[in-house]
Amino acid sequence: MIKAIVFDFDGTIVDTETAWYYAFQQAYESCGAELTLETFAQCIGTSHDHFNPYEYINTLLEKPVDADIFRKQVHDRHSVLMENEALRPGIIEILQAARAAGLKIGLATSSKREWIDKYLELHNLQDYFECIHTMENVKKVKPDPELYNQVLDCLGVRGDEAIALEDSPNGAKAAVQAGMYCVVIPNSITKTLPFGEVHLRVDTLEGMDYESLFTQTFKK
Repeated sequence: MIKAIVFDFDGTIVDTETAWYYAFQQAYESCGAELTLETFAQCIGTSHDHFNPYEYINTLLEKPVDADIFRKQVHDRHSVLMENEALRPGIIEILQAARAAGLKIGLATSSKREWIDKYLELHNLQDYFECIHTMENVKKVKPDPELYNQVLDCLGVRGDEAIALEDSPNGAKAAVQAGMYCVVIPNSITKTLPFGEVHLRVDTLEGMDYESLFTQTFKK
């Protein structure tokens, strides 16, 4: 029986990830370098520990870029791209449906708390979540399952009693390893990436039969 639903944030609730890729891609191009999606995908849904796009550019150029100028260029471009970015379709509806169904609602993100609070406040979403865990709460972010395990403990449910909503391979891997039922809603960038084991993949949450989703028996 499903008792809880846990959301990823970046790329799932708000598609910040597509904007990050285009911001980095354009910054790389301005320096005469190329950043492919396959390469950038290493840091989607996780930290920069294994692949840092701010540093990788220096492996492609003869002369290193000024780190502060490059970072500002990326962030300025990302801010412009995000100016009109809304919630992903169906997010409000599934939150309302989960609340009406009496499900516990959590959020597990590899991002910083300060980053997500900005968007939760902008879209008036704070009150939906009973438990929010971010990179500050764990030693290892996704694809490690620690974030999801912590949120499950916080909500008082087992993995097989919870649905995880994810958009990236790293996030999906973390949810599955936590024993959760993983529903993937890729965004315009992550839809081209290879996913491993997931229980359900949909193009959009908009118009879904949420009641059926919450009562569905997933195959492990």
